[in-house]
Amino acid sequence: MAGIPFDQRDGEIWFDGKFIPWADAKVHVLTHGLHYASAVFEGERAYNGRIFKSAEHTERLHASAEVLGFEIPYSSEVINAAKEELLKRMNLVDAYLRPIAWRGSEMMGVSAQHNTIHLAIAAWEWPSYFKPEERLKGIRLDMAKYRRPDPATAPFKSKAAGLYMICTLSKHEAERKGYADALMLDWRGQVAEATGANVFFVKDGKIHTPKPDCFLNGITRRTVIDLAKARGFEVIERVIMPEELDGFEQCFLTGTAAEVTPVSEIGPYSFTVGEITKTLMLDYDALVRADPAGLKAAE
Repeated sequence: MAGIPFDQRDGEIWFDGKFIPWADAKVHVLTHGLHYASAVFEGERAYNGRIFKSAEHTERLHASAEVLGFEIPYSSEVINAAKEELLKRMNLVDAYLRPIAWRGSEMMGVSAQHNTIHLAIAAWEWPSYFKPEERLKGIRLDMAKYRRPDPATAPFKSKAAGLYMICTLSKHEAERKGYADALMLDWRGQVAEATGANVFFVKDGKIHTPKPDCFLNGITRRTVIDLAKARGFEVIERVIMPEELDGFEQCFLTGTAAEVTPVSEIGPYSFTVGEITKTLMLDYDALVRADPAGLKAAE
């Protein structure tokens, strides 16, 4: 279905408690979530017919809504069951899932305290976030112009739609320059993350990654840290300044969509796709594709 616009695809979408035809999953143009970004979402992957860390994603979806001041009117049990049933109805085995919750259309203005809260879940095939040939040799990142905001100015612990505006702008600019993505600094000028993935660096056999104090502490990020520690690698969460990039040997991104993706360049800095990066790529792939009993034990 590559190249087919998302509003013209076939299948079903779970929408406010019911499975409806894909083409019928619509909202009005005067929807608060569209105008004021009062929406939260998740990105999840299914491997071999099993959604990786489904419960953890749903828990974060509820927590994100709470940060934005609304309550999703469906329990975690209902949402998790809906995701599983959706995969079956869509006949998908390896897939990407997108639950999204938003304020509806009863009031149109900054204040919308009593608007209906809606929830929809879609699923589709999405093999790789980056081009496979780029991912294997390491992707190239630009340095983003926009920065992750001060936590006092944005609800960074929520996976909220509005927080991704500067990510889209930064990724578009990077792609126009021939890069795959961009590295974002935070408001202090410290290394933060890529536009949709967390970042890690390797030096002298140790793994370094920024503290998630103004950006999302990703589920994949935490998973890869656990995998690295299980291998005996030291993982150091600390402040990383951009001038330090010259001293790192390896770099990789982590995220549900990105999985574990090596980085070969960030602006003027170059990295090798080294053994630690390759090991974690393989370990992550083995974990997400494990049989249910093994995966449950690993979690």
